[in-house]
Amino acid sequence: MTLRPVVAAALLWVAAPGLRADATPPAKKTVQTADDLPRHTYKVSEAPSAILTDDAAFAALAAEVRRDIDADLLNYDIRDRSTLQGYKSVQLALAMLAKDYDATDRLIGELRAMEEKPSLRLTTGIVAEAWVAAHRAHVGPEDFGGALRASLAAAAGKLPWDVVQDEIKGTKAAYEVRSRALMIGITQQEMDPAAQKTGEISATVARRLVSIHNQLVNYLPYKEQIVAALEGVVAAHRVVKPDRWTPRLVTLPPDAKAVPVRVGIWDSGVDIDIFKDRLVTDADGGHGIAFDLHSNPAPDLLFPLGDAKAHLPETLARVKGFEDLQSSVDSPEATEIKKYMSGLRPEEVKPTLENLDLVENWLHGTHVTGIAFAGDPFARLVVGRITFDYHLVPELPTMEQARKDAVANAATIGYFQRNGVRVVNMSWGGSLKDVESALEANGAGGTAAERKKLARAIFDVGTAGLLSALKGAPGILFVVAAGNSDNNVTFDEFVPSSFQLPNMITVGAVDQAGDETAFSSFGPMVNVHANGFEVESFIPGGQRLKISGTSMASPQVTNLAAKLFALDPALTPEDAKALILAGCESSGRVNLINPAKSVDLLRQKLAAGGS
Repeated sequence: MTLRPVVAAALLWVAAPGLRADATPPAKKTVQTADDLPRHTYKVSEAPSAILTDDAAFAALAAEVRRDIDADLLNYDIRDRSTLQGYKSVQLALAMLAKDYDATDRLIGELRAMEEKPSLRLTTGIVAEAWVAAHRAHVGPEDFGGALRASLAAAAGKLPWDVVQDEIKGTKAAYEVRSRALMIGITQQEMDPAAQKTGEISATVARRLVSIHNQLVNYLPYKEQIVAALEGVVAAHRVVKPDRWTPRLVTLPPDAKAVPVRVGIWDSGVDIDIFKDRLVTDADGGHGIAFDLHSNPAPDLLFPLGDAKAHLPETLARVKGFEDLQSSVDSPEATEIKKYMSGLRPEEVKPTLENLDLVENWLHGTHVTGIAFAGDPFARLVVGRITFDYHLVPELPTMEQARKDAVANAATIGYFQRNGVRVVNMSWGGSLKDVESALEANGAGGTAAERKKLARAIFDVGTAGLLSALKGAPGILFVVAAGNSDNNVTFDEFVPSSFQLPNMITVGAVDQAGDETAFSSFGPMVNVHANGFEVESFIPGGQRLKISGTSMASPQVTNLAAKLFALDPALTPEDAKALILAGCESSGRVNLINPAKSVDLLRQKLAAGGS
């Protein structure tokens, strides 16, 4: 079985409506948010994973995708950079698959010109560029891999290492664990069930298939050469970035003139035994509030591992292996994870990835807490546990669940208020697109238009409930992680980081040198930045692990806010936010906090008799 038959000529291009020479082209439709973008669907008569290896079916799908992207760019005024980059990235994959080297070069240039992060402006498309160079060298098939390796090594080696090192290491790590079976397995588990149920796929899924097919055809056959080229560059630059972050930190001594401050960690749960001398006890003798995945009250302040506990040591080793690969650390865990992931069979992908996600959710809140409490003997812990889904195909979103989530969110904030919390860390979030994609992944929601409408209704219920609860707690400063999708949080309606409230501050991530990370989301609602790259902290049981993400940047700001409240309990959330902003140092769109400076500003104010 193959993709529904179509007339090839009709799929390769779309003729514009006839216009007189003096006619004005129709105005483009303005796109304000991601929800304004058109929805496209494609009928399929076989599973997406089968389309990847069916040349005729894939060619027909690719032609439809190309047609719709061209039409969208022609008819819509899309000013969001990340969205345009998404379109251009798919066009790049299509150009490579068509062996159109001129178009590939042009699209790489366009993608780089759009990039605002210096490291990505230099490294975007670097492997594709080397692929083109190898083809233009006109070497035989047996020599192509060597030509690709030489071209990539030369190009990467010329780049300023202090700017690009994180992206070069990250690209190398991604290829080290990538395999054909992994990509086929993800497609089978994430995309096949819904497509087989409905007989169609969305543009989001279709574009992912184009990118995966390009990986399978043009990149993965030369994985060894790509990794070797990048490894050579890394080995030639065993230089650690300068640490501009640690000197900014401030530690409060136990005898400081300060008062205890209650800090809420609203996350996946906390191993309270690690912080047993810091716990706040409520009127019922508890130390927090917890809800399960369905927003039902739960007894455990740390997510229970269940059957995954039996495999915890090896899973934690794999989590560490991924982090070590990202940092180009040659550890036993990094060696094991490369071997393990590369050797997975397609049917092993789902349980492996879900187990990793489960354990990462389990440790997330404890890691965040360790960052928020570092160097602060006056911080006191109040736990708010929210439960994250770890399945490749998330649970079906419903209006009923959205209403329950809103009630649970209000209950958690109410608990923080009753227990005197001054600052709450929120290293989590979601978007309208997440709801729409989850509906599709479950084969639910009807047509694309019906699914869009339902997703909006479900999303708005949850969003309104959370926003109302945050506004109803003006005495608490809420510190929010921006997100890790390198996107504009306002355009994508990412919640809660797209909110802007007097008692809220949103945090993007930089590395130890103060450079914006490739993953950090951005936008006008992102107020400040803090270190979120390879941050070491506790995980349940008391071990320590380095993890990256805006989830790790946000508690750096929570840490600072708690210290400010400890030094001056009369501060309002707005006062603390103003001191944090006043201490920042701006460079481009990065607004990097300086805890030592903010604390010094407060001490100057207190010495002058201010409050």
